[in-house]
Amino acid sequence: MAGLASAALAAHTGKLDLAIRHVLAGLGHGIHAGRERGAGVEFSEYRAYAPGDEWRRVDWKLMARVDRYYVREAERDSHVAVWLVLDATASMLEPSRSIEGLDKLGYARLLLGCVGAIAQRQGDAFGLVVCQGERAHFTPAARGPRQLQRVLSQLERTDAAGRLPGSEVLRASLHFARSPSVVCVAGDFLEWPSPLSEAMVRLRSMRHDVRALCLQTEAEIAASFDTRQAWRDPEGDGKLFRFGSEVRDGYARRRDDHFAMVAQQCRSHDIPYVAAPIERAPGEVLRAWLQAKLNARGGRA
Repeated sequence: MAGLASAALAAHTGKLDLAIRHVLAGLGHGIHAGRERGAGVEFSEYRAYAPGDEWRRVDWKLMARVDRYYVREAERDSHVAVWLVLDATASMLEPSRSIEGLDKLGYARLLLGCVGAIAQRQGDAFGLVVCQGERAHFTPAARGPRQLQRVLSQLERTDAAGRLPGSEVLRASLHFARSPSVVCVAGDFLEWPSPLSEAMVRLRSMRHDVRALCLQTEAEIAASFDTRQAWRDPEGDGKLFRFGSEVRDGYARRRDDHFAMVAQQCRSHDIPYVAAPIERAPGEVLRAWLQAKLNARGGRA
């Protein structure tokens, strides 16, 4: 019930930044080691001189004003960029059958927004890539609170529609990750292999830390759709079909085979893979996603 309450709260929180603050409350870990304190190039703060400190780091002008020795602390840039990659195709509009107002896109936006907030908090540059239609929409990587607001604003404006961009479009877009990067990809991976999966494998071969979050609904996992309703594949040929009891077993078998293949291919390419229902508490899923290790078996959050 705690998971349902947390996911429901996130679904009904009007502002994305408010929902993010709720999810991140008490979540103390970061994405990676972040920045190092020391004699770096970017000023951080002053601290009192301690025996063993280098004299060249003493701020002599400040000493002349306050008659005490203070050392300039700085942070060395980690040179790691964090990229948030959102699958915003039509299938991401699939709603939860137990939590009103919650769908896969909204849940993905929330989790990616949380990753962006953590990156901002630990001083990393971060950017956003939205995969939808004929192109990938970029918010260039930058640091700071204003960048977080830019990214959250773009996430809030993003609707789900269409299919993934083509392979050539995504292949031409990989220049965004020239420096060492953590690439966090959130989607439902119903299309796999796909241009997005090819881009993920390519980024991993370029030595980036690529992390996959596969989102589904509990109804999809349990094959518990309402048999009285007609369904249309939003990314397919548009034909209507009914989810009768005679097709449930076949659906469940094909679904299990498909996602077993996705997990296996992620493992084979050293891409940490976490699958989770959107009804799960967002904080639990976020923790599992960020703590997933390279060379580890993909699992369910």
